[in-house]
Amino acid sequence: MKAEKLARLLLITLVVGLLGAVAAARRLERREYIELHGQMAETGGWTPDVINAQAGKPLRLRIASDDVMHGFAVGHSDQPVVDIAPGEVADITLKFDQPGEYTFYCTRWCGLNHWRMRGTIQVTGDDELAPLPAEQPLFLKLGLDIDAPHQARLLPPARPGQGSVPAGVELGAGYLSRDYYQTQSPEQVFTDLRADSDYAELPEPAVWELVAQVWSSNTTLEGIERGEGLYRQNCSACHGENGQGDGVYAGEVSAQFGQSMSGMDHTTGMPTDFTDAENIFGASPALLQGKIIRGGMGTGMPYWGPIFTDDQTWDLVSYLYTFTMQLW
Repeated sequence: MKAEKLARLLLITLVVGLLGAVAAARRLERREYIELHGQMAETGGWTPDVINAQAGKPLRLRIASDDVMHGFAVGHSDQPVVDIAPGEVADITLKFDQPGEYTFYCTRWCGLNHWRMRGTIQVTGDDELAPLPAEQPLFLKLGLDIDAPHQARLLPPARPGQGSVPAGVELGAGYLSRDYYQTQSPEQVFTDLRADSDYAELPEPAVWELVAQVWSSNTTLEGIERGEGLYRQNCSACHGENGQGDGVYAGEVSAQFGQSMSGMDHTTGMPTDFTDAENIFGASPALLQGKIIRGGMGTGMPYWGPIFTDDQTWDLVSYLYTFTMQLW
């Protein structure tokens, strides 16, 4: 009988211990979640807007929307976009291999100040894991003043890229190089070609066709398509589906941030019209990339440096030129 009672007592102890361990594990699991709530920027944005994590360890989030549909994404990350519907909770797990500061943001246009729905994930690591050094953007390396006016004075008589050049005329390798393309405006390339004895005798439309070749040789159809996707998701609400500066929020942006601001059309106060050749043919790819990365100081133009990768910014730049040139 003593043995039987002892066995029963041992069994009860084991069961109680197991149940306690399960309950403790569940409590721990709940504590490992960080609850993240999203509201329109005008009423609070993300709460919390700063999250701490450790490199190499899972970061578990429970995300809820307190008002309208939002989207959650992390800049410079392969993490897919997660839609957050009101009344629903999305459970996601993130993992960062490298220490650093990562930006999370809303991907759904939820209001005029949608772009302000951003937060920071501060990822720390041990002594052996140091944050990767950030590469200086090209516009800073070149010392460009991206706020200075850059209106072109020399403009093509027709949309470049739709015509042709005389048979046997080819661009030299220097004109087709990546460095030359990134640092020169279409107007400057036209000027360089007109000063080059190999092309000086060509009619003006043919020279502009060569300008378009410089741009088309430095992008791909796939890159332009990726840029178009980024534009439609992040830029069209202000700049318009067709790039004319007439997006659904253009008027509100103009009213909120006033006129004659950098990054905006200096005559109307509206977001830049990318179909206006004066705006685009005086801008180098490096300048446009700089505007995307840094945004417009004091305007409604968001800064996208923490969001887009370097390749994404160049894809977007390529797409912006398609509003004034036929590249593919």
